[in-house]
Amino acid sequence: MIIENILGAFDAVFHLKNIILMSVGVAAGLVTGAIPGFTITMAVVLTLPFTFGMSAVEGISTMIGVFVGGLSGGLMAGVLTGIPGTPSSVATTFDGYPMTRAGKPGLALGLGVWSSIFGGMISAVFLMLLAPSLAQIGLEFGPWDYFALVLFALTITASLAGENMVKGILAGGVGLLITAIGEDEISGVARFTFGFEPLEQGFDFLPVLVGLFAFSQLLSDLRDKERAKQPMLASATRIAIEHVQSIKLIFHHWKTLIRSSLIGIFVGILPGAGGTIANILAYDQTKKASKHPEKFGTGVPEGIIAPESSNNAVEGGALITMMALGIPGDIVTAVMLGALMIHNIAPSPTFISTEPVLAYSIMVSFALSLFIMLGLQAICLRIFVTVTKVPMYRLATVILAYCAIGIFALNNIVFDLWGLLLFGVLGYAMRRYKFPLAPMILGVVLGDNAEINLIRALATDDNLMIFIMRPWSLFFLMIAAFSVAFPWFQKYRGKRKWTLFFSPIFAMMLSIPMFMMEGQLRPIVGAGLICLGLYVLYKRYRSGWALVPVGDDEHQLIEG
Repeated sequence: MIIENILGAFDAVFHLKNIILMSVGVAAGLVTGAIPGFTITMAVVLTLPFTFGMSAVEGISTMIGVFVGGLSGGLMAGVLTGIPGTPSSVATTFDGYPMTRAGKPGLALGLGVWSSIFGGMISAVFLMLLAPSLAQIGLEFGPWDYFALVLFALTITASLAGENMVKGILAGGVGLLITAIGEDEISGVARFTFGFEPLEQGFDFLPVLVGLFAFSQLLSDLRDKERAKQPMLASATRIAIEHVQSIKLIFHHWKTLIRSSLIGIFVGILPGAGGTIANILAYDQTKKASKHPEKFGTGVPEGIIAPESSNNAVEGGALITMMALGIPGDIVTAVMLGALMIHNIAPSPTFISTEPVLAYSIMVSFALSLFIMLGLQAICLRIFVTVTKVPMYRLATVILAYCAIGIFALNNIVFDLWGLLLFGVLGYAMRRYKFPLAPMILGVVLGDNAEINLIRALATDDNLMIFIMRPWSLFFLMIAAFSVAFPWFQKYRGKRKWTLFFSPIFAMMLSIPMFMMEGQLRPIVGAGLICLGLYVLYKRYRSGWALVPVGDDEHQLIEG
């Protein structure tokens, strides 16, 4: 039966008209994603009216194409200009742009493109094989668990702060404070408005993001008159994606690829989490697992592989939740859900069994759009590189105009433009005085989720012990505790004996919430974690608790 459904899906998706529509969608996503201020969500929403006259398969396939193309467009802008075209490409700029500045734009783009494809394919496999069972995890999450997840994500600030921990924590605190400005979403009480009415709406995420990254980057580039007269990519007369070298590097860092893809799938399954969180979370976890974390931010391959594989894997996880439960995993799948309802199709736990051809068509379309994106990437790249040859002072004017148009079109509110200016100046000042921008963005992304879920949890039951009694909440709180301690572990790894106990104790502690969960598989996973921790301790005991110096031979393939 499954084989018949897959064959039916291939027949529906590989129709000439459908492939043309998907190609147009991918191209539109590439263009939209490359323009800072024009989000993927905006592109998918604008696509929705055009799908009314299409069949369900054609409409969903087109929107999936727009989404995948938008992610690739955001990658292109972030790597070549340092300005993330989409929020889900924020972490990609951390190492993508430095690698471009180091004279390897083709390698940076290749790593991003192929990481996106491999991450998407891993996600598509999970989507096809594990949709019903994985979607059940989303049903287990309550506000306590969401708050614990967000609290864990906030501990990433310590990792993203770099060498200056104090400045990083201050930046993260300012990001959290920004989310508190305006009306409380639960009670409607105005906070930090000082009687100024426009502040009651608060600051939308997009003006903050574009202001901090795009506006501040352009101000920095235009500060020098001679630099302003130069093209954005003065040395790049022709950029060719280095496919072979990129694939070699990705296979060399296969652990990073798989770990980041799994993070993206898991985050996608959780309703409302989104690609931005997965993008930053995967980058952080890769940095923590690296033997050379101090090199992140200078153009290391793992810093591109991790965020790009995770943000593409997110959509597979979000589609799992949408198809199996009828719950949109993010805004994009919410729009797709609306498109299905227009065609009198309501995703539910029986969706895959009642609409098997359509369900598997969604899966096949997601995989196919990745390869269409690869084919169109080269064409769009030539156009994009041609644009970057324009002198900076001219290009900056056009980019800022597009940013302003995109931000105003989002809510049709003039105050958002003032927010763009305010955070552009703030971001420029932070760059000048060496304050990291990433922790501030993280605070802005997660602040609302943390507050809303904490209020919901306490409104349901004010017993704080529930945060420890619920297994998923305890799981994330444990990871958060180890995440806070991880910078010290990295600093003293190979130098102090206590670091030999860090990883095995972490594994054994994580077994506790696993044993608390229902079902048969998770206690088995918990037992496996205990066995793993004991095995590592035994090996280190046999070696006489010897401290092994941390090596650094990861980058030999780059020069090859």
